[in-house]
Amino acid sequence: MTSKLEQLRAMTTVVADTGDIEAVARLKPVDCTTNPTIVLKALGTEMFADAFEEAIKWGKAKGGASSEATIAAVADRLAISVGAALTKLVPGRVSTEVDADLSFDTEASIAKAHAIIAAYKERGIERDRILIKLASTWEGIRAAEVLQKEGIDCNLTLLFSKAQAVACAEAKVFLISPFVGRILDWYKKSTGEDYTSETDPGVVSVRSIYNYYKVNGIETIVMGASFRNAGEIEALAGCDRLTISPALLDELDKAEGDLPRKLSPTSTTPDPWVSYDEKAFRWALNEDAMATEKLSEGIRSFAKDLATLRGMVAKKLSA
Repeated sequence: MTSKLEQLRAMTTVVADTGDIEAVARLKPVDCTTNPTIVLKALGTEMFADAFEEAIKWGKAKGGASSEATIAAVADRLAISVGAALTKLVPGRVSTEVDADLSFDTEASIAKAHAIIAAYKERGIERDRILIKLASTWEGIRAAEVLQKEGIDCNLTLLFSKAQAVACAEAKVFLISPFVGRILDWYKKSTGEDYTSETDPGVVSVRSIYNYYKVNGIETIVMGASFRNAGEIEALAGCDRLTISPALLDELDKAEGDLPRKLSPTSTTPDPWVSYDEKAFRWALNEDAMATEKLSEGIRSFAKDLATLRGMVAKKLSA
């Protein structure tokens, strides 16, 4: 019998949630997704030691440790180095994140996205291999709307609510990444309850968003993310895409037994189209305590890891 991972691949595009080059080469996902946490982990391996040294030499030639702009530029170069390495291993897309501290600045997010695309272009990697990753704030969604019109595809991350998904659909973004595990984390802490894979609030949220998109003919791709266990993944079998850590990919690869399809674009229930202007979006998000808290927490966490990366760069530049 084929493994559950192979069965999953027959109905869902599998994406690797990692910057681990060896894991990507071994597990052969279609796409890869990164964030500041993943980039930090990748740069801590021997595989990227040369890339780190190259970026530091480039930074010293550019302006040295006294310049915050140089430190940020070197950190950006390192993130592109990780992404470029991943493009050599996957046939599809690699997501690269706009700085978390720009999550509430539309114009700066657009400018950063342009810089990311240009940096990949310098390495011979075209925009059709890259997804620009933005936080699902109102400003991030507006930036994605502009970028999509320019032909730059976007991945809207830190998505915890249907309101965010609706706004992303209206902006015609390429892909959204609803966070399953972090939703579960909040509800377990808030209620003290345990959940099955079928009652898991993160799973329920993604199923609702998927249904809304399919029943309304929305082309935006739904990519479930942030899984805590294989049961959550199995409960979303059939979702457009799922981005999964190497540990859970290995677990699914070793697991046998039937993996039934749970989501299908032809099995939907009515869910009328809704629309949000800025005021309505902010109110809907405000009314969802979980989404508000987890969005803010996620931005802070990614910003912290970005600051850690820049601190590493500054130390190296001053050495």
